[in-house]
Amino acid sequence: MEVSMTELLQATIDEGGSDLHVRAFVPPEIRLHGELCPLADEPLTDEDAERLVREIASEEQLAELDRNGGADFAISHPDGTRFRVSVFKERGCCGAVLRRIPSKLLTMEEIGLPPVVKELLFRPRGLILVTGPTGSGKTTTLATMIDVINRERGVHIITIEDPIEFYHKSRKSLVTQRQIGADVPSFAEAIRRALRQDPDVILVGEMRDLETIAAAITAAETGHLVFGTLHTTGAAETIDRIVDAFPTNQQGQVRAQLASGLQAVISQILLPTTGANGAVRGRTAAFEIMVSTDAIRSRIRDNKTNMIRSDIQTGTKFGMMTLDSSLLDLYRRGLISYEALITKSQDPDGIVQKLKEEMR
Repeated sequence: MEVSMTELLQATIDEGGSDLHVRAFVPPEIRLHGELCPLADEPLTDEDAERLVREIASEEQLAELDRNGGADFAISHPDGTRFRVSVFKERGCCGAVLRRIPSKLLTMEEIGLPPVVKELLFRPRGLILVTGPTGSGKTTTLATMIDVINRERGVHIITIEDPIEFYHKSRKSLVTQRQIGADVPSFAEAIRRALRQDPDVILVGEMRDLETIAAAITAAETGHLVFGTLHTTGAAETIDRIVDAFPTNQQGQVRAQLASGLQAVISQILLPTTGANGAVRGRTAAFEIMVSTDAIRSRIRDNKTNMIRSDIQTGTKFGMMTLDSSLLDLYRRGLISYEALITKSQDPDGIVQKLKEEMR
């Protein structure tokens, strides 16, 4: 199949796709409104797939692909659109997934974040976590939050990413962006070095291992505002995941550290947005927002995270929001389907009961 990666990327941009999938023995596909759609009828051969990967990967990245079976990096299309790239080996053949990085930073209102989130950005210290499954928009949310700080606070922001996705031009703040592999060997090492670089705000692109999690918690404890991401859904699950990453004899200490340092958990999922005729016309985010209060700090310290959901339900005056209340709001506004509401809800029976009561 004679097609170039530039042409495939252009098609992804023109169609409004979020991801481009390239691999042998199937046609190139894009993800459009959450669904995979082929760009052609003809499948790629293994030679086609390898040729397309070689078009975008450097010799160093190809060597990493051969050595480790995969490599991650970012590229730019000729029109300036940037893509996050993951190349890999599959059944001995080359493959790639390229995620389109939005060229324009969204506002907090466009994302749908409530006002309490902006208030969190002015905290002097602590840990703020943005969580959700892969492809739920965590990176976009974090980039918007960093942009707000950059425009409104005169501080030093250090971002640590793999790879750098959004470029931030220093405005009221000074922004330093470091890429894993190119600028520093690991997240944990980057955090340790960042502490000697007079930071006020540190963004950790991914808290993927024990060493990174520990370094991020320490940075938050020592007077910095730290943002991080985890592939978890829900505040209680996020706290449990962090604690469980540590050896049993350290878990009590970690709970105490989180109780004092965790400021908020913002958990999000993306859902197809429905138009007036039921047609899908994009995606919209639903959120669960937990803000640390005395009650929640006690739950974390006493290992009673199973009670946090009820604290979120009763914490609306602090700006908290359950995922189900966020989903209900989107449904009432006609932005998501009934099916999406029920399938993504944490308590579908409770949702159905609420809707029945509203119809009486």
